[in-house]
Amino acid sequence: MSNIAAQAVRTARLDLLPLLVEHAEEMAQVLSDPALHTFIGGTPDTPQALRSRYRRMTAGSPDPAVSWPNWVIRLRDEVCLTGTVQATITPSSHGPVAEIAWVVGTAWQGRGIATEAARGLVDWLSQQPVQAVIAHIHPEHQASAAVATAAGLTPTDEWHEGAIRWHRSIRQTSPIHRS
Repeated sequence: MSNIAAQAVRTARLDLLPLLVEHAEEMAQVLSDPALHTFIGGTPDTPQALRSRYRRMTAGSPDPAVSWPNWVIRLRDEVCLTGTVQATITPSSHGPVAEIAWVVGTAWQGRGIATEAARGLVDWLSQQPVQAVIAHIHPEHQASAAVATAAGLTPTDEWHEGAIRWHRSIRQTSPIHRS
């Protein structure tokens, strides 16, 4: 599997922009609410810690078989960043699988941004050589379950580190060749 790099994705209201280290300062503010860590653990990163983390993320996976496309979510009308979406694409016996995640800052929640961004991400992934999309969602995180449902994922009976595994198969279509 060759490396799959993030490309800009446009939805009705959002631009998913490939992550840059320069996004760290604004994103530290967007992600500063400790409540965002209720289900995932940890605490908000400082701008310096986020810069360091974004440096590692944008450098890519040390495993050449794994891709780490990451995006920030920009709300076009307000010209501001509101969150992130990401995918970790790994090989499997059935073809590449993308594990996705999303987070939207508290100030922008309840406006459908996570749903629109996740749908945009899954639509983009369906154009890549990816066979399935998965997400791991805490069983009490109803908002993330709603986002996953809207993006076409369904819960499975599999668990991973206290979270339910959600899944969506991607049907790869062959291009039609016409003469």
